[in-house]
Amino acid sequence: MNSESPAIKHIFISRAHNFVGHKGREPDEFPSENRMEVECRSGGGIVGDRYFNHKADYKGQITFFAWETVERIRENFSNELSPSVFRRNVITTGLDLNSLVGVEFQMQGVWFAGTEEARPCFWMDRVIGEGAKEALEGFGGLRARILSDGALKVGPCELNVLALL
Repeated sequence: MNSESPAIKHIFISRAHNFVGHKGREPDEFPSENRMEVECRSGGGIVGDRYFNHKADYKGQITFFAWETVERIRENFSNELSPSVFRRNVITTGLDLNSLVGVEFQMQGVWFAGTEEARPCFWMDRVIGEGAKEALEGFGGLRARILSDGALKVGPCELNVLALL
């Protein structure tokens, strides 16, 4: 984590999967859409995203990724990388996302339950470069369930932590 105030820098959704279910064949090319605001639904996910209403009690209704990791990967692989390449929904800065695993927290009025690290997969080596999966180990982001309805938007975000799950 750096000294920047907590903020949401980018929000992405994608209407379909590029990698899930594609092992042994080519990925699809559904673009990530950069949004200024998204609607979160309790138990459902982000309206319009590929994981919206995916399955009951799904652990990855929303995913968070650290801007600091984007910058580190850019330094080691390519300064041209878009933060959308990581296929995570919310790109944050100034937050320790790993500390939110097993925690209920609130951001911009929406409550979440941090469920697990969003582990990098073998596709990262293909879309970023050889060694990217290994470089992202322990920095893959956060998967979470959405506990309350509300909107998230690009901008400052105060983090309120309720309790350990």
